[in-house]
Amino acid sequence: MEYLLETREVSKSFSGRLAVDRVSIKMRKGDIYGFIGENGAGKTTLMRMVCGLAAPTAGEIIMFGSRDLVSQRRKMGCTIEIPALYPNMTASDNMEAQRLLLGIKDRTVCSRLLDMVGLNYTGRKKSKDFSMGMKQRLVIALALLGDPEFLVLDEPTNGLDPMGIKEVRDLFQRLNTERGISILVSSHHLGELEKIATCYGVIHAGRLVDEFRAEDLKARCGKNLLIHTDDPQKTVEVLSQMFEGAQFERTPENAVRLKGHAEEAGRVNARLIQEGVSVNALAPEGENLEDYFLRLMGGKKYA
Repeated sequence: MEYLLETREVSKSFSGRLAVDRVSIKMRKGDIYGFIGENGAGKTTLMRMVCGLAAPTAGEIIMFGSRDLVSQRRKMGCTIEIPALYPNMTASDNMEAQRLLLGIKDRTVCSRLLDMVGLNYTGRKKSKDFSMGMKQRLVIALALLGDPEFLVLDEPTNGLDPMGIKEVRDLFQRLNTERGISILVSSHHLGELEKIATCYGVIHAGRLVDEFRAEDLKARCGKNLLIHTDDPQKTVEVLSQMFEGAQFERTPENAVRLKGHAEEAGRVNARLIQEGVSVNALAPEGENLEDYFLRLMGGKKYA
């Protein structure tokens, strides 16, 4: 299969320290690829290399099936790290300056893109006076100049309120479905990412620890069983006898979360009663992307 973006054992070191360690990702054309990781995990460094803002120490990057990255990057729009804007210029002037730099002849494209991202009302307000959310919207509009086939966006919803996050999410979906634009996006808003991403890559300490399609997420997350009893410690002891190697988590509400085995609710209830444990509530519970990510990162401690 030919991928839109493929990194092969890509590494990047700074002063002998590996920031990215032999990362190989595969992104198909038409994907919205959700890139997930803690701060300092290596997301931004890898995205900078994809965009040509940093050179790999080792490995190679292939884009649109070609190693000629200079020509292929002409099909790309990107925004990395802190939005780079002309602070004393308006949104319209920022767009116009970038249009001229790119040699785009269509003079109407700037107003159309500003309208698309909801910045058509800013008038003569200078970008230095914009909120962080407004700056993020403007940077997305700038990235769309040149009609790219591929967008690389590093934390594009940073600073946005819930309504703004939804609007940007809807924009990405429209760009993907209506224009066929593929998107590589990093975000800390995992719940929002889960609503639009078609595939995911999880990076930790510079290494890619998981890569999977959206349709695989349900199978990976599975179903848990949330159990409220009068004796959580004994509940864990009983469940350990019932399910060899089972994983548990004590919740802040002092309930016990049993990983998997949601279909065993009836048997669990009967066994706990038999052992003299009073069951107050018992319900199946599905993991989401955030739960899966935290578990993968070791953020959940199982008794």
